[in-house]
Amino acid sequence: MKFGIVGTGLIAEFHARAIGEIPGATIVACLDAVPERARSFGAKHGCRAYGDLPSFLADPEIEIVNVCSPSGAHLESAIPAAESGRHLIVEKPLEITVERCMRIVEAADRARVVLSGIFPSRFFEAARTVKEALDSGRFGKLTMGSAYVKWWREQSYYSGSGWKGTKAMDGGGALMNQSIHAVDLLLWYMGKVKRVSAFTGVAGHTGLEIEDNATAALEFECGALGAVQGSTAVWPGFLKRVEVLGTEGSAILEEESLAFWRFVREVPADEETRARFASSTSTGGGASDPSAIGHRGHRLQIEDVLGAIREGRRPSVDGIEATRAVALIQAVYESAETGRPAVPADPA
Repeated sequence: MKFGIVGTGLIAEFHARAIGEIPGATIVACLDAVPERARSFGAKHGCRAYGDLPSFLADPEIEIVNVCSPSGAHLESAIPAAESGRHLIVEKPLEITVERCMRIVEAADRARVVLSGIFPSRFFEAARTVKEALDSGRFGKLTMGSAYVKWWREQSYYSGSGWKGTKAMDGGGALMNQSIHAVDLLLWYMGKVKRVSAFTGVAGHTGLEIEDNATAALEFECGALGAVQGSTAVWPGFLKRVEVLGTEGSAILEEESLAFWRFVREVPADEETRARFASSTSTGGGASDPSAIGHRGHRLQIEDVLGAIREGRRPSVDGIEATRAVALIQAVYESAETGRPAVPADPA
């Protein structure tokens, strides 16, 4: 199928590399508000370059639009793209508020196009192995579930960008931008959150409108307790970590590896799982360098979207699924601002 990419920054390169590895997938167009950037991206990837949305959407070859613009501008291109009949792949977060996310979801539903929000961590084998064990009941009663993203970003990461660190375009900081992948995994594993109590702040950077440091205590609807910690002010940056703990088993996921995998009732495959996903297999993600994040997860998710289009099904991460992490993070911000527990919105 033929793709058009909106926004030509760093994350668009990950999408382009992923698409380039998929047989039969081609980038035919790109759009950027800065014409020079669009032309440069177009020349690099052999596609037509546009400087405005109407001209881009008038390109008859585009079948799927990948939205890679600043987070708070996703809606402005996603809705017109859906209304023009194009399928949508939208970078995380789907948008910066639940209300804006749902407007995209509703537009895609009206147009009967496929919508998927990018959460590539779900597609790594280690992450899916944890999910399969959960679904088969191997953990017993879930008692705790937590997500930790303690990363490092230089001051230049924010000051060198026209939108990172702003409420209007970033929507949030260490949680909404960096930690949202781990938050999504946590919700995928543990289910809905009943309430959250949180603190946020700015600890290691200047000129930010949003947080670079956050911690939250969670109460899940299943009865388990947990925590989310996110930071871009922790040097040198540590692996993204998600913990799923129960009465009969526990697993600790670090990026694409399993740092811990134990059950009361072990099976022969467990030793193989421990060896296969040993910590030494982890790539390190983007703990200190955002350009170090790989594109394999993007490729796997884009392949899932193509399968959904061919088979007439919903993608693994549809619009509602992509909104859940935004809802929890919004509740964290609400709790931190009011000093009281907050209840996440339910997009379902």
